[in-house]
Amino acid sequence: MLKTPSRIACLALGLFFLAGGTALAHKVSVFAYTESGTVYTESYFSDGRPVTNGTIEVYDSDGSLLRTGKTDPKGLFSFPIPKKDVLKIVIEASMGHKNSFTLPKSEVESGQ
Repeated sequence: MLKTPSRIACLALGLFFLAGGTALAHKVSVFAYTESGTVYTESYFSDGRPVTNGTIEVYDSDGSLLRTGKTDPKGLFSFPIPKKDVLKIVIEASMGHKNSFTLPKSEVESGQ
């Protein structure tokens, strides 16, 4: 009879650790850079998988929404520089995972 509670406890502990690993694998990241008048973004999960069909939002320093778009199957999205200002790039991926990256005004201006 002692074996059954022990097995249940081991199974429960194993499931707990598996669930934690899955949650960590879904952390989302976004990176952005400028080149030749274009902003390029790359979005990916912590396990390296690209964010497919994630929503990208671009804000200026006043918090005004300048542009929205969707990432492609490789987690990429690009657009012409919308304004010579600080640009906050926000990615919203599946299951509500969200993160942001800020491009400083100096980099936006040098990317023209």
